Amino acid sequence: MAEENKTKKNEAEIEEEQNKKEPLPDIKPGMVIRVYEKFIDTDAKGNPKERVQVFEGIVLSHHGRKEAGATITVRKIAIGGIGVEKIFPIYSPSIKKIEVVKRHKVNRAKLYYLRDYKKKLKEIKE
Repeated sequence: MAEENKTKKNEAEIEEEQNKKEPLPDIKPGMVIRVYEKFIDTDAKGNPKERVQVFEGIVLSHHGRKEAGATITVRKIAIGGIGVEKIFPIYSPSIKKIEVVKRHKVNRAKLYYLRDYKKKLKEIKE
């Protein structure tokens, strides 16, 4: 019984932390979003330093809408025309915020065909 109380407390604490965060926008495939991810980096002297890295790209897929383990797959074209994909856990404490830059109208739930798309991803029909 003591273990059940501890797990209930942990679940309650996790829910409180999630409620403290800004509400996330309704993210759908085809949107161009900007994800602010924080991570701890070390400087030359070995001191820890917290940084925020921005990743902007188009959402290819969304897994697990409101679940704790929900993820989104975001793809961007880096310098030199190389495609970079990153999978973000939405409710992770390392995600500071998510901004919607553009909304594109798409007819599919998974946009994996954009991996082979030769033009830039931001040139999709609006």
